Amino acid sequence: MEDEVFQHVVSVFSSLVSWVAAGAIMFGGVVPYIPQYRDIHRTQNAEGFSTYVCLVLLVANILRILFRFGRYYDDALLWQSIIMICTMLVMLNLCTNVRMAAELSTKRRSFLATDSKDEEVRIPKRLFLDFDWTYFWSWSRFVDYLHCVLAFTLLAAYITYLLLDSVLFVETLGFLAVFTEAMLGTPQLYCNYQNKSTEGMSIKMVLMWTSGDTFKTGYFLLTEAPMQFWTCGLLQVFVDVAILFQVYYYSRYPQKPVSHTVSHTTSAKAL
Repeated sequence: MEDEVFQHVVSVFSSLVSWVAAGAIMFGGVVPYIPQYRDIHRTQNAEGFSTYVCLVLLVANILRILFRFGRYYDDALLWQSIIMICTMLVMLNLCTNVRMAAELSTKRRSFLATDSKDEEVRIPKRLFLDFDWTYFWSWSRFVDYLHCVLAFTLLAAYITYLLLDSVLFVETLGFLAVFTEAMLGTPQLYCNYQNKSTEGMSIKMVLMWTSGDTFKTGYFLLTEAPMQFWTCGLLQVFVDVAILFQVYYYSRYPQKPVSHTVSHTTSAKAL
């Protein structure tokens, strides 16, 4: 009798832990961006945050969702991808609004052809494929990012549909999905290197990246996720640690004078 009660308690506890772990996986990836979002919204300065982080996560999670059509993985990871895509679009919208508020005198750039007019700026007419690569992922309107993401999703989905029966393609798709996500921190790493500073970047965000990626990699191992997942998870943790080293290095050995006033000029390269 006691053994049955004990086994029942263990079973309930195990189920509870599984639900908590799944919830942490689904929503944990969003948490690091909350302090960064609040910092950008409060200061109206997005210079310290690279929107290429959003690009990396959008591509990675779109590919991961497509990978599931060829090889099944845990539902929690699928919902994690959906929630992360929504979060990155919210971050892009904020960064675009902040940047345009600081660049009202700059000529607007469009991803799609348009004849729209503004009180101060006339948007040049361009065809869908006739855009300036110099300003790729630095467009003036949030809708242009949506068009780009939609175009990439449709193209990737079509290719996946054609090659879904190929084991090599499916496994390569899975590797590209998690490897792209593993490179998440590299745009921020490069942005910090260019600026010779981590000023404007939320340290809380990076600490949450590191703890979240460590937990996520452990979850991959425990749930026996495909090898691509946990291998690239380890790489992601390494990149996070490298960014934390930048925080230490640039704070201890400043490469440029620290500004005592909040600058509202946004760098196109940083975004």
